Formats: sequence, structure tokens, C-alpha cells
Amino acid sequence: MMGNNQPKQPNLGKQVGDREALKLRARKKGKRSPLYGLGLFGLVGWSVVVPTLVGAALGRWIDTHYPSTHAWTLNLLIIGLVTGCLNAWFWIQKENHEIDKDLADDSE
Repeated sequence: MMGNNQPKQPNLGKQVGDREALKLRARKKGKRSPLYGLGLFGLVGWSVVVPTLVGAALGRWIDTHYPSTHAWTLNLLIIGLVTGCLNAWFWIQKENHEIDKDLADDSE
């Protein structure tokens, strides 16, 4: 029989509880106002909408000035949408990183 030499992993419930305690402590600190969250929500929305509309407008312009068998409006709309979603993902990751950094600073 082989011995159990695997390192013990922390309890998932404890990890979740510790993370929640850090978030509650950060909330009580009150670093950010409710308007901050609303602004971030708007930033994420506009970061998706603007590239999508620019792609659609550019595709429409290409379709009217240079007719072809390809539907540039649809293609550039999809490219704009994907670009906007990646942009929104970037902003959310950046904000999440800042929150994690603040929580780590609070726990020290």
C-alpha cells in the first residue's frame, strides 16, 4: 500500500468564506460610490456598442460604394461585435484585478 503523500488542499468552504469576508470588509470601507458601478456598467455597454455600430456603418458604406457578392455590412458588424466584446472583457478583467489587489492590500 502506498502512503497518501499528496498535499492537503484547503477546504473550498473556507476559501469561499475567506473571500466573502474580504469582500464585505472592502464594502464596509466604502472606497467606491454606487455611481462608480453605474459608470463601469455604462463603460462596458458603450465599449460593445460603439465598435459594433462603427463596423455596421463602415460595412454599409463599403456595400453602397463598392458593390460585391459579399455582405460587408454583416461581416463588419460581426467583427465589430466581437471586438466590442473583447474590449468589454478587457475592462472587466482590469476592474477585477484592481478589486483583487485592493482586497489583498486589506488582508495584509
